[in-house]
Amino acid sequence: MYANFVTSLDGVVALGPEYPSSGSAISGREPADRFVMGLLRAWADAVLIGAGTLRATPRHLWTPDHVCPQAAPDFRELRRSLKRSTQPRLVVVTASGDVPTAHPALQSGALVATTADGARRLEGRLPPTCAILTAVEGPALRMADVLMALHAQGHTAVLTEGGPRLIGHLLRQGLLDELFLTTSPVLAGRAGTSRPGLISGLELLPNQPAWTDLISARRRDSYLFLRYRLRTPSGGRALFR
Repeated sequence: MYANFVTSLDGVVALGPEYPSSGSAISGREPADRFVMGLLRAWADAVLIGAGTLRATPRHLWTPDHVCPQAAPDFRELRRSLKRSTQPRLVVVTASGDVPTAHPALQSGALVATTADGARRLEGRLPPTCAILTAVEGPALRMADVLMALHAQGHTAVLTEGGPRLIGHLLRQGLLDELFLTTSPVLAGRAGTSRPGLISGLELLPNQPAWTDLISARRRDSYLFLRYRLRTPSGGRALFR
């Protein structure tokens, strides 16, 4: 389970609901960042996002070639060499079932992970290219249950491009193995609006620090491309690999 984010120098990863596709604004659409996004998608069996991310990017497709079309032949060759399917499976997580069913990413096909109540709300509304995954009964949706269900379907390499709240859920349950973080040379600022950092809905310091090990660092011009491995509280590795 690995995550990919781009952040401003002052720690902003999203500009708020009034600014769709804020990741592109923070990265400045840097070609190297878009290549990294495509490469990480090309490696994945599945790309996991939350319904909020789906709503915030109304025309996006979570495929390698969508974000970096010039490298599409190389991405396809990589997937062939890894014996992956043609495209990674898009997985949208929603406890309530509130998703924009006309979104092109859903029209192209996705797996919607939801609760029993969410599944009832979505019944008959999703495109025929989509499937519903109900991992648990009741109003809560545990990411551990979702990931176990994905693993049962053969999706063992899962990339998340979900927002700060989804990352908080993954960290709370000790499910995140690695983090790929692009540091963009831009200052975003905050003034009267919610501009979250990497994690939302979970406080770690001072009582539950989530330490990481930096395992690679690369630079292109003024952009930094960092790869971290998370440590588990026991000092071992996270369960999902």
